[in-house]
Amino acid sequence: MSSVLIRPAVYDIQAIRAIVSEMLSPEAVPALTTGSRVLLKPNFLQPAAPDKALTTHPLILRAVAEIALDSGAHVQISDSPAIGSFARLLKKGGYAEALQGLDVTLRPFEETIPVDVGEPFGTIDVARDAMEADVVINLAKLKTHAQMTLTLGVKNLFGCIVGLEKPKWHMRAGVDRHLFGRLIVSIFEAIRPAYTIVDGILAMEGQGPGKSGTPRALGLLFGGKNGHAVDQVICRYVGLAPEALETQRNAMELSVYDGQAEVDGDFAGINDFQFPEMGSLTMGPEFLGRFMRRFVIQRPTVDPRICKLCGECWQYCPADAITHADSSISFNTDTCIRCYCCLEVCPHAAIRAKTPLVGGIIEWMRSKR
Repeated sequence: MSSVLIRPAVYDIQAIRAIVSEMLSPEAVPALTTGSRVLLKPNFLQPAAPDKALTTHPLILRAVAEIALDSGAHVQISDSPAIGSFARLLKKGGYAEALQGLDVTLRPFEETIPVDVGEPFGTIDVARDAMEADVVINLAKLKTHAQMTLTLGVKNLFGCIVGLEKPKWHMRAGVDRHLFGRLIVSIFEAIRPAYTIVDGILAMEGQGPGKSGTPRALGLLFGGKNGHAVDQVICRYVGLAPEALETQRNAMELSVYDGQAEVDGDFAGINDFQFPEMGSLTMGPEFLGRFMRRFVIQRPTVDPRICKLCGECWQYCPADAITHADSSISFNTDTCIRCYCCLEVCPHAAIRAKTPLVGGIIEWMRSKR
């Protein structure tokens, strides 16, 4: 049975270091030794201040880096942000300041190597730094996700797919949530982090994982050697049945996780966590597909009053489903695959997932049965 630690926490370096030191004990991570190459993989979605809850808090990186350095390890911190330069992310997110004076390497993932992640995906390109590190410590953020419900420890390693390969895989697998969940689990299992810590001190609820989400103070750090177990405990804590999370379903279907987790810490749980609006990606017979996609199925929409026409969404869209004019953007509902990459990368929180009126009426009628 996998043990998951839950510890109350605030963003104070001494308090966080004490918790992280307990989590990353020599018994838990014996490979954290002199000369080992340690990769810290945070959630670096995009440049944002820590109080926006978009990224792993810089003090958590500081505490983990200090502990790894104290063990004599060589420490690297890397990710592949969806938008924005790595340097801007470090500055705006407070990482440059928080990590000042530490002998760590800070760089984005760039080089990749082919990795066989199993059927049905076969060989895919994964960040070389992640595959060649002696120890990977997974430092995720507790956030909602408009496509996958929650983005926790397991999904955080999807960031080891570099640059534009991420939206390409959204295009290939993201139209099917279950298939996309299998891809994420396959990548996680290929990398096999030594330990997973999820920052739930300031989490995100609502229409995450980007700037449309709402910060929610939970005051907790979650940690464990088994990232699937950590995710399962978090699901239970926020009131979500673990099997409703596609990464959990796939992990058990693939027999890489037995569904058994033991909680070490206070587990009261909450019942008012706000999950994102989600809808079916496909529904109805083939000949009604176009009508369904336009008027029934949830889709991204834009608030033209907020949209700055910055171009991030249409440049990142894996389906090329976004066009723009002088005043706003528009979505091709026939080609949009509902991966919500646009919502995720929008730096102005102008894009949201919305169920059209007809779809909303159908959902209401179903709920009254």
